[in-house]
Amino acid sequence: MFKAVLIEKDEAGYRAAVKEVDDADLPAGDVTVRVAWSTLNYKDGLAITGKGPVVRGFPMVPGIDLAGTVEASSHPGIAVGDAVVLNGWGVGEGHWGGLAQRARLKGEWLVPLPAAFTPRQAMAIGTAGYTAMLCVMALERHGVSPGQGEVLVTGANGGVGSVAVALLARLGYTVVASTGRPQEADYLRALGAAEIIDRAQFAAPGKPLAKERWAGAVDTVGSHTLANVCASTRYRGTVAACGLAQGMDLPATVAPFILRGVTLAGVDSVMAPRAERLEAWRRLAQDLDVDKLELMTREIGLGEVVATAAALLEGRVRGRVVVDVNR
Repeated sequence: MFKAVLIEKDEAGYRAAVKEVDDADLPAGDVTVRVAWSTLNYKDGLAITGKGPVVRGFPMVPGIDLAGTVEASSHPGIAVGDAVVLNGWGVGEGHWGGLAQRARLKGEWLVPLPAAFTPRQAMAIGTAGYTAMLCVMALERHGVSPGQGEVLVTGANGGVGSVAVALLARLGYTVVASTGRPQEADYLRALGAAEIIDRAQFAAPGKPLAKERWAGAVDTVGSHTLANVCASTRYRGTVAACGLAQGMDLPATVAPFILRGVTLAGVDSVMAPRAERLEAWRRLAQDLDVDKLELMTREIGLGEVVATAAALLEGRVRGRVVVDVNR
């Protein structure tokens, strides 16, 4: 038996709670992991509260991230005792996830825990930090360099946004952080933001083209915010889009793309190829200041997950939330 957050849906309704689960109920997989740490992400919040159509089967253990030690393996290249990390692959949506003390998974979903990080630090990074690194890599691939001008990060107080600010600042970019929580300005400056601006200037419908400002941007918000960011991106700039906190719609025109040559680079962390994952984790070990990581991290136990998920969706959680699944 092991403890897990279990989401159930039946005639009694939709609910999530910590429960004792039998090992025999674990899903199919060729690797069993004793989980040490997990995380709480925006997608996990949607799954746990039922406020988004995330879960594809019930009962479901949420948690799109985990770090732990291999207890059993029939997968070549993965041995008992290996320290591993998992991000994405539909775990916590269609396959039981990491908000549990044990997980059974496909070996190809796992990557080695980088030597630079403890399991807790790896989960402080989690899908949010790994996604932020994929966004930075996308900007680099499209030629956005520190000397070209300001880079905007929207949703900067969130998990992806916080890590993106820290990474970009460490790499020498001039980072402008957009947030709806101006009281967090000192926190964002501590991560490396050069300027803090109110998200309200992006949140409403805007013009097809606005004054050019951003050499690049990392957008976690979508909807009108993403449309306005594209409209104010400089000639041949790039916007890396990875989130939909404001909405899935994109009420934009083609003007920024055909008149300014702006690139909209979509960033997917869930199904990213293994080679790209390994490179993202290598870069995180190289480019992320672990002191900044601790600044943006809050720790909770498994029993606090359900309440914290609701707070996360209400915008009352900043940075990263790591979950000690053994308390």
